[in-house]
Amino acid sequence: MNKKLNIITNGIWNENPTFVLLLGMCPTLGTTTSAINGMGMGLATAFVLICSNLVISLLKNLIPDKVHIPAYIVIIASFVTILQLCMQAWLPELNASLGLFIPLIVVNCIVLGRAETFAAKNSPFDSILDGLGIGLGFTLALTLLGAVRELLGSGRLFGYSVFPETYGSLIFILAPGAFIALGLLIAIINHIKSNAQ
Repeated sequence: MNKKLNIITNGIWNENPTFVLLLGMCPTLGTTTSAINGMGMGLATAFVLICSNLVISLLKNLIPDKVHIPAYIVIIASFVTILQLCMQAWLPELNASLGLFIPLIVVNCIVLGRAETFAAKNSPFDSILDGLGIGLGFTLALTLLGAVRELLGSGRLFGYSVFPETYGSLIFILAPGAFIALGLLIAIINHIKSNAQ
């Protein structure tokens, strides 16, 4: 049981794709103008991670080595297509807000990397747990980054006003603010980790 829990917590803390591995920076910086957008992008990626990890783990012995990368991409693209159609039907505002970043999950190095390094070598259940852990870590990171940018940029948090917008700093809503906020969060997390050891 402890090994299963470690697989999940590893993706959240030790191998967090955003704060530790620095993977998936394009959606991280491009979609986190608000906490809702960050959470939506993170959950969308988590869904694709969990589903593709499961299917790849189930089919790992049937996929020839010469075509394993194209096969993984087809599997991932199938789940991204399902996700996008569902978002268009039930979450049109979030789908419009995330725009091109949803189809780009297909080529997200986090998803393909986990398929290659974990799902192709482990059991289906462990692969689901890995997808869940990495997906939760990515979701938490994007939500936190989006919340910081939204709060400092517009004085709002999850769309609710915390302080007047005139006290906000517009730079945090713009692209340079994404780099500044991400750098500060990585520094804080590294400080916490070094003190915890």
